[in-house]
Amino acid sequence: MSNLQLLWFFLIGLLFSGFFFLEGFDFGVGMAVQSLAKNELEKDQIVETIGPVWDGNEVWLLTAGGAMFASFPYWYASLFSGYYLILLIILVGLIIRGVSFEFRHKVPVEEKQRWNWALSIGSFLVPFFFGLMFISLIQGMPLDADGNMSARFSDYFNLFSLVGGVAMVLLTYLHGLNYISLKTDGAIRTRARQYAQKLYLVLYLGLVAFALLLFFKTDFFELHLIPTLALVVAIVVLTAVAHLSILKEAEMTAFLASGLSLVAVVALLFQGLFPRVMISSISSQYDLLIESASSSPYTLSIMSIVALTLVPFVLAYTVWTYYIFRKRIKLPVIGTEEHHAG
Repeated sequence: MSNLQLLWFFLIGLLFSGFFFLEGFDFGVGMAVQSLAKNELEKDQIVETIGPVWDGNEVWLLTAGGAMFASFPYWYASLFSGYYLILLIILVGLIIRGVSFEFRHKVPVEEKQRWNWALSIGSFLVPFFFGLMFISLIQGMPLDADGNMSARFSDYFNLFSLVGGVAMVLLTYLHGLNYISLKTDGAIRTRARQYAQKLYLVLYLGLVAFALLLFFKTDFFELHLIPTLALVVAIVVLTAVAHLSILKEAEMTAFLASGLSLVAVVALLFQGLFPRVMISSISSQYDLLIESASSSPYTLSIMSIVALTLVPFVLAYTVWTYYIFRKRIKLPVIGTEEHHAG
């Protein structure tokens, strides 16, 4: 296994980490539109918190998929063909969520509710099915010697994968609530903190179930005991830090801790997979390895040069965007009166 192969395995994990940290709170905010807000003004206030950034955050997912296609084409082929329907549902969720931002601001007030529901449902579908996909992946799927997957319904939907999907929804929802409390003022800010305080108690139970199932359903503890244990502890500690911070109204700390807990989840999954990218439940001889799934050294070299050149600009633009839109959103939201008057 070469250094470039290791580098690109790490970079793909980093891109998914960035996606769940940044897009994770977008999903949480989207779900909160129907579950947290009490009226249309509050819904507009919530949506306004992510209005300038949500589409930029999605770029991390596109980049992760593109990087996987170019650096690990065999991984990409097996994953996208084996999880075709799951990824199609994720795509539908992203589409209905994306169009809802535009339509809810253009339709008459009496028709906004359907697009509010589209936003919340799309924001739920994406993290749930991503959690389900990644957890079923680490349990092992029926992958044959040619990298073809012939999975049954129970391979995708089982106790562990469903727990993983629900846990991802809870993590992103809480991340969104922490972001709302950080970015808003007034009643919605207080309500977001109150919801988060209660839901963290539910999340603790979910994390216990997740850790137990990880122990019994995967080989992570057997192959990578120390890093797996360290990352499980890190997830629990970061969750506790976020909970205590929201109780103390330390909103930035709560937001960073909830985001880093999502990063720790991605790190846990990727280190457990290593040195594999796909685990075969038929035979370990059919596992798809980093070494055998990657592109040629020349392709990886060219990609590395391009990445090192462009990534600093992308990161700089991201930081600049969040700095420009750093102020809290208050009621009435800018443009809301004009919209209602129209």
